[in-house]
Amino acid sequence: MKLHLLLIGNKFIYNLPLREYIIRKIEQKTDFIDSITFFKESDNSLFLHLEKELHTSNRYIIVTSKHHFSTIGKLICTVTSDNQILKDDMLIPSNSAVFEDGSYLLEYKNSLTNVLHVDEMQRLPEILLDFEESSATLHLFEEEKDSALAMLSPIAQMYDLKVEAVNLIDGWLRIEVRSKKYGNISKFIASAKQLLPNKIIAATNIVTYIIEKLSSKSKKIAFAESCTGGLLSYYFTQNNGASKIFDGSLVTYANKIKENWLGVNFKTLEEYGAVSSEVVLEMSEGALSVSNADYSISISGVAGEGGGTKYKPVGTIYVSIRSKTKHIQNRLNLNGDRNYIQHQSVLFAIKMLLLMDKEIFF
Repeated sequence: MKLHLLLIGNKFIYNLPLREYIIRKIEQKTDFIDSITFFKESDNSLFLHLEKELHTSNRYIIVTSKHHFSTIGKLICTVTSDNQILKDDMLIPSNSAVFEDGSYLLEYKNSLTNVLHVDEMQRLPEILLDFEESSATLHLFEEEKDSALAMLSPIAQMYDLKVEAVNLIDGWLRIEVRSKKYGNISKFIASAKQLLPNKIIAATNIVTYIIEKLSSKSKKIAFAESCTGGLLSYYFTQNNGASKIFDGSLVTYANKIKENWLGVNFKTLEEYGAVSSEVVLEMSEGALSVSNADYSISISGVAGEGGGTKYKPVGTIYVSIRSKTKHIQNRLNLNGDRNYIQHQSVLFAIKMLLLMDKEIFF
């Protein structure tokens, strides 16, 4: 059954942090949201949409505000020929057998619908849909998309699964695995890892996976960022448990700060410039030295428009990854606007970290 999310209310259109919070909480329950549809409170097409959708064999999460919670219940009752009753101070359809504060679950024909209400600065009520282990996410490195699918599709077919792949960046594929009626995901993952050793990680959230791996080995990491402005740090600190492994980050834009905080040599900056392999090398050394962490990542480059030169155009990014025994670095030539280049830079840095120490991460 596919999962469709309906967000009903102007606040879910315009309040981006609230919307992202809702989606994030749902994605903690399941890997897949097949579609997200927005409706304003005054949208007259909502009734026709519900009338059509609730007659299909799908799952729905409907999120609205507390003010419109009972109104949505009325529409659902009209579609399902039901009536609302008062349960635990909530007006909800009488056929809702499962309900908690601010949330109820309704089974109608072959559809399942979970209706919740949430407003700004409030906790999302309990999601009552029961998500089976019918999907998984794999991260595949150092393989082309076509060849990866050619290898994995026959295995997926053997275990009654469907696989889809998207490129996150060069050399990093996100593989979505979905079970058909009798699919066996665990056997598929075992077979895929055997076919592609040291290339596959099974994890919905790759950063959470890194946190768990480093935490289990009592290892720490630190960053030195320039053009990403703390974005790499955010990728880690937005996840629970980051404090177990993340010592800190130094965001160093000015050359003087690179010198004073990271110990980058003035002559190196003067001769090669802040955006250079030589400087990013010393940044990673400085981050490791200052923090005494086990790993460091440093990033410097030209992300914004107008900052490039003939030899270092916009999208020129240097990334250095260092442990106490290994060091790798790379020059990237990226395209996009400032924000997309920053995100690509972070993804490349994460990929390089994983591949530098396969013994830990694979």
